[in-house]
Amino acid sequence: MLSFFKDYKYFAIVFAIISIVIVSIIYNILDVEKPLPIYQPAQVEQELVDSTLYDVRKYHKIADFSLTNQNGKTITQDDYKDKIYVADFFFTTCQTICPIMTDHMVQIQNQILNDDEVMLLSHTVTPQIDTIAQLKRYALKKGVNDAKWNLVTGDKKQIYELARKSYLAVKTVGDGDEYDMIHTENFMLIDKKKQIRGFYDGTDPEAITQLLKDIETLKREYKK
Repeated sequence: MLSFFKDYKYFAIVFAIISIVIVSIIYNILDVEKPLPIYQPAQVEQELVDSTLYDVRKYHKIADFSLTNQNGKTITQDDYKDKIYVADFFFTTCQTICPIMTDHMVQIQNQILNDDEVMLLSHTVTPQIDTIAQLKRYALKKGVNDAKWNLVTGDKKQIYELARKSYLAVKTVGDGDEYDMIHTENFMLIDKKKQIRGFYDGTDPEAITQLLKDIETLKREYKK
């Protein structure tokens, strides 16, 4: 009896190994790729989310907007229709994380320069300072390609609500006016359905590498 169970144990081990090999082969043949998550407000750190959205667990999308870019052009969701895009929040006079974030956004721009499917969108959190002229100077200094990347300014309340209620990307200051905000280092990956598919540390080179990989993953999702 003991000999029988001993023999069965060896059989089970061999069977398990063969099963793993077969599953691996099938996985590779089918080229199974896990889709990127679709982020909802309830999944995000609460200090980045407007209190009205704490319990939202589905159907979250970026709201429609109308802002003005570095060339004085009105930018709306129509400019990003059927596009994948990377969004962030910054201000031109920032001397801490913004220069690093902008350099990394330039890096992303250079990688997607000839990709009609992908664009970039940067929102100022200090629209009272970042006028159209100021954004243009900044864009020229940083090498922004106008066809790929919009730096936008506009009504502070609208930018605040986009940041807090759509992109889930800024904290409130608390000691300024009701629409004051502190931006984070986050880059947000937005899909063609206006859904958030990823958050990335815009100051971390490894996160930028992952973001570029995830853009390719997301593009493949639309080809299936």
